[in-house]
Amino acid sequence: MSEQAKGRRGLGRGLSALMADIGVELPAQGLDAQPDTPHRADAIRIMPIETLHPNPNQPRRRFMPEAMEELARSIADRGILQPLIVRPLPDAPNQYQIVAGERRWRAAQSVPLHQLPVIVRDFSDQEVLEIAIIENIQRADLDAIEEALGYRQLIETFGHTQEKLASALGKSRSYIANLLRLLTLPESVQTMLVDQKLSIGHARALITAPDPLALAEQVVAKGLSVRATEELARRHQQKKPDAQRKTTPTEKDADTRVLETDLGAALGMAVDIDHRPDGTGRISISYKSLEQLDELCHLLSER
Repeated sequence: MSEQAKGRRGLGRGLSALMADIGVELPAQGLDAQPDTPHRADAIRIMPIETLHPNPNQPRRRFMPEAMEELARSIADRGILQPLIVRPLPDAPNQYQIVAGERRWRAAQSVPLHQLPVIVRDFSDQEVLEIAIIENIQRADLDAIEEALGYRQLIETFGHTQEKLASALGKSRSYIANLLRLLTLPESVQTMLVDQKLSIGHARALITAPDPLALAEQVVAKGLSVRATEELARRHQQKKPDAQRKTTPTEKDADTRVLETDLGAALGMAVDIDHRPDGTGRISISYKSLEQLDELCHLLSER
């Protein structure tokens, strides 16, 4: 098998390992239990807050003021219950970049705390980005579109499948698949969902509609329920001419597009699915080199 193929399979340390790395909790004794000690794996160290720096590539840009105030109050009352995960900054001695826990770092400054518990790890740039996305997905105030974008980035950038994400994050595959389908809606409809003018149920009912934006505007204007929205989308789908109702290579249903993305991420190659109304179809896999062809043959022969 090619080195490129091996590299893709061995990407990072895997979601489960990364999730374990950012899920360490403090001992019951609290901050005073672990003084600043020489670096060793998993040692909780107490560091001055000014030695910690946020990740400039952190995908999260919005920190809700109300949530941050609530977190600051909790920290003032109970302290930091979970250490931050950091890595050494290569060109700055005794300075560290926050890998996981930026919200805690920001809230601690308003308490204020002058030192924080951390665990130092030697993560690569790729692993830092992956962890940042995972941590972002786990936010309590995350909207459906942000969550779906996080899943898509993990699939397209790191080659994870929906099954791997579901297993590592404690979700069902159908939950992740349904969120990814929301990204097939026009951006204007996605914005309505983010602004809470539409619920996830409304948005899902519009995915296969011939004109999702027009129907979404009707739903918002009339205050329709999810059930009424489903009925509205069904009626409009029935009115669509038969010639337009057929799935073509340029107009695929949301399920097919999600499957293409999932299979493409798993294989590391472009996948095209031609699914016909009678239930038959064809899958085309495009490879860019003999090495990729060798990898594909190896994968198929393993089954």
